[in-house]
Amino acid sequence: MKKKNLIDYSIFIPSLIIMIGISIPFALYEAESLELLNSIFDYIVEVFSWGYLWYGIILVAAGLFLSFSKYGQVVLGDPAEKPRFNLFEYASILVAMGVGSTIMRTGMLEWTSVANDPPTGVEAGSAEALLWGNAYSMFLWGFQVFAIFVMIAPAMGYVLHVRKKPLMRISEASRVIFGDKFTDGIGGKLLDIIFLISILAGAAVTLGLGAPIITHNLSALLGIEVTFGMTLLVTIVWVFMFSVSAYLGVEKGIKRLSTFNMYLAGLFAVFIVLAGPGVFILDYFTESVSFLMTNYLDISLNTEAVTPAETTHIQSNTVFWFAYSATWAMLHSVFAAKISRGRTIKEMILTYFMAPTLISWVATGVLGGLGVHRYLMEDMAILEFVQNQEPMAAIPKILATLPLGGLAIVVFMVVALVFLTTTLDSTTYTVAAYTSTRDMSKFEPPKTLRIVIAAIITTFALLLMRIGGLPPLEVISGLMGIPIIFIQFILIYAAKKMIDKDKAWKFNIRKE
Repeated sequence: MKKKNLIDYSIFIPSLIIMIGISIPFALYEAESLELLNSIFDYIVEVFSWGYLWYGIILVAAGLFLSFSKYGQVVLGDPAEKPRFNLFEYASILVAMGVGSTIMRTGMLEWTSVANDPPTGVEAGSAEALLWGNAYSMFLWGFQVFAIFVMIAPAMGYVLHVRKKPLMRISEASRVIFGDKFTDGIGGKLLDIIFLISILAGAAVTLGLGAPIITHNLSALLGIEVTFGMTLLVTIVWVFMFSVSAYLGVEKGIKRLSTFNMYLAGLFAVFIVLAGPGVFILDYFTESVSFLMTNYLDISLNTEAVTPAETTHIQSNTVFWFAYSATWAMLHSVFAAKISRGRTIKEMILTYFMAPTLISWVATGVLGGLGVHRYLMEDMAILEFVQNQEPMAAIPKILATLPLGGLAIVVFMVVALVFLTTTLDSTTYTVAAYTSTRDMSKFEPPKTLRIVIAAIITTFALLLMRIGGLPPLEVISGLMGIPIIFIQFILIYAAKKMIDKDKAWKFNIRKE
């Protein structure tokens, strides 16, 4: 009997070839390619800002519709079975996957970008600019972003856990709309290749951009310069961690790391509040939440149409953030679908809306509050430093002002490292599940395949870090969000159509 291939080479090999074909010229001509890509993206920001902003709002509305209509009560799996994880474990995995180490960077430093380049009419560095800064940092981890992340998941979860289809593919979820000929032909392959390219590019960028969060703190702690050798060493440790976690699987690896990091991050936040300017942090967090709620719609739909010559950080960065988030949407949704067996559609969507948002806001309040306090009360020239130096180097400078500053830097690095690990082990696990030829409704992705995927992502990221090419790839990741937006809306409709066709809102629900 002929042994079946472990991996579907028909989608995996073309994705790799396209990735290599894109990256080599960008690495060889980094400055020129970055200028070209940025000009393309700037044009998109100029012409289509309104579309990206409405896109986030519409997805939130779609999520609320699916949650609170008859579709929300549909169980992803057998209505009699219990959820795979308890609520804390489930939320911890989604938080670790959803925010990763990026929350450590944006929570600590995003306020500086807004304070240096505030909305029109607000003075840079002023008290109002500081409020805009932290409020906007919270907005970045708000409902629109997590709606972008989760809204493909209902279709993917339904195909996998209710219809029990063997392949966990975007193409399979869209079969109900496009039919068998498209799905089994070149059209379906194209959809799956787009998924893989977006995830492999995003993972390489995450690995490349995540390393400086660790290396600059390590540099400050040890008093040595950041070198490629240090980056390589950090990456090797990191890769070992996420490879082992991905190899162990969701229960033994990803779940344990995620829940451990939630406890560690919580203790670290309590330490900052108690050992640092606790009263100021709590006051500033409260005022930031109030400011965000008051200005939420203004930030959400801000196109600066009447001040076109004065495009500020909030307007341009929001569009990039939504576009970049769209690139990750398929990964987040496929992973969320995989771990949501036994959950209702409502539970899945609302948990993804609420848990990462609340944790992100608390993290932003604590980390951002510490930085703003040092800027206001201790005359740290943070705003000037991030403009004139490597911004990441500001993080250890702020943390070092705490009692036991060295320990605070170490804990910060550990939390960031584990968040990075949980993001990439989830990525590795998902790509392995997506490309596997096993029946994903019954089995986990092959362990060997998980290690192979981890090795490919790592090699790709290290090569780009070494020879240049990560900045263009980051912009490419943002641009790739454009086709994914259309795929998202197709799959939201596909979820509704499958549920209506099967009348799952009547038959696949929990009994009272």
